[in-house]
Amino acid sequence: MAPRPTGGPQPATAGDGGDAHPVDRLPRPAQLLTGGFQHVAASYAGVVAPPLVVGAYVGLSPVEITFLVGASLFTAGIATLLQTVGLWKVGARLPFVNGVSFAGVAPMLAVADAQADRRDALPVIYGAVIVAGVLGFLLAPSFCKLVRFFPPVVSGTVITLIGITLLPVSFGWIQGGHPERPASLTNLGLAGATLAVVLALRRLLRGFLQQIAILLGLVAGTLLAVPAGAVDTTATRHAALVGFPTPFHFGAPHFALPAIVSMCVLMLVCMTESTADMLALGEIVDREADEKVIAAGLRADTLGTALSPLFNGFANSAFAQNIGLVALTRVRSRFTVAACGLMFVLLGLSPVFASLIALVPQPVLGGAGIVLFGTVAASGINVLRTAGLDRGDNLLIAATSLGVGLVPVVSRTFYDNAAIPETLKIILDSGVSAGCLTAVVLNLAFHHVGRRPPAAAPR
Repeated sequence: MAPRPTGGPQPATAGDGGDAHPVDRLPRPAQLLTGGFQHVAASYAGVVAPPLVVGAYVGLSPVEITFLVGASLFTAGIATLLQTVGLWKVGARLPFVNGVSFAGVAPMLAVADAQADRRDALPVIYGAVIVAGVLGFLLAPSFCKLVRFFPPVVSGTVITLIGITLLPVSFGWIQGGHPERPASLTNLGLAGATLAVVLALRRLLRGFLQQIAILLGLVAGTLLAVPAGAVDTTATRHAALVGFPTPFHFGAPHFALPAIVSMCVLMLVCMTESTADMLALGEIVDREADEKVIAAGLRADTLGTALSPLFNGFANSAFAQNIGLVALTRVRSRFTVAACGLMFVLLGLSPVFASLIALVPQPVLGGAGIVLFGTVAASGINVLRTAGLDRGDNLLIAATSLGVGLVPVVSRTFYDNAAIPETLKIILDSGVSAGCLTAVVLNLAFHHVGRRPPAAAPR
């Protein structure tokens, strides 16, 4: 494990002799821009999906939904900058993208259903998100101490689950956003062509061009989609050039206890997933995610969440899909992801430019996603190799946790039982959270609880 530079991370340019850790090196401008754009392309769909779903559900007009999407991009950019550049004790200072947590969609829709008029739901949601963010920020120093309960058998299992649970997202993109329908031949062709281009570029290119193979694959896939009629330019034609997310555009926050409880549970789930993500990324970039790093990262998550409703955004958490991009490209600089955060801010301020990213068809994203998310799963398997699975206890922990974590991946309706509380469903419906908690509890049961300390050696 590479040692952390003393005196705090010091940015260094690419040609300064390489004294700084690769995470803290500042790439050349061309690498910074293209690498940042690659992260934007990988995470854009994840950032805009929750506001699209929630906006449509509460009855917003297309113009208001566009505003909500821009606000989510803007707040995701702020949260990503907090995470990568850091401020005081806020920010893990790792190449992490922070964006709108899709885990929050279900509880937000439940809050909307509880209102007499769904159009009144957003102020209630924003009030609950603010409280949940503040609570999470206060809990961060204590929550980070859970890292000692994440040995390789736990962290490897969780990292593997992160990749496996993200793969259905990629498959859903290939199905055009309709997982219940079979993928069309056009979509399969575009996804397969994009995947083939990415693999070919990774095999044939070298150096910088090899590092941006995902971006080049997305461009190639989009160009192939044009004659197939799969590129939708509607959003670009109707987008405004400039649009600032006016604070509290949908009304002042309203604080309702049931919504607050639901969002606080969601915040704990997001903090659990972010902890697992930081451990995964620490392994990939060869910088240990210790308690101090995790506490700072959770502060960035939760502070970004607390500030997000001010600009009409939702709860933020770390984006696991970008871990795969870091693992694949081996570009470990946090400033590359900081450039992504800055691009998100600019996209949020300019809807017309934000809509250009939306030109990439979902099947093209799906083809690239197979590589990205599969890489995360493979990284977890690599960690499990060091976990001593030849010991029966560790093998049992990994096997059971993987099984529990895969339940919502295999069947999205498995826990759709009215007898199960909604707050518990939030945890169970997240394969990463359910598997992570299972692994932690089993590790405690087999390796901590009831274990006698080793006897002292005789003198």
